[in-house]
Amino acid sequence: MTITMNVQDAKTNLSRLLASLGRGDKVIIAKRGVPYARLELIEKPAKRELGFLKDLDLPPLPDSFFDPLPEDELALWE
Repeated sequence: MTITMNVQDAKTNLSRLLASLGRGDKVIIAKRGVPYARLELIEKPAKRELGFLKDLDLPPLPDSFFDPLPEDELALWE
């Protein structure tokens, strides 16, 4: 269903128009009876998987990778 409403009425009934969008209705805002703009429901983007490294054949990290750095090496970072 398409709902066409003039600007002043749309300002007054914005919550109702948003609810109509959620039900799948189309909403057209008119200026002096002439269609001027269309309200559109924004869909949530689909979750994306981090996949740019999936084709790389990398060796697993050794357990020592997660060990704290020695004091002399930490001093170089400060």
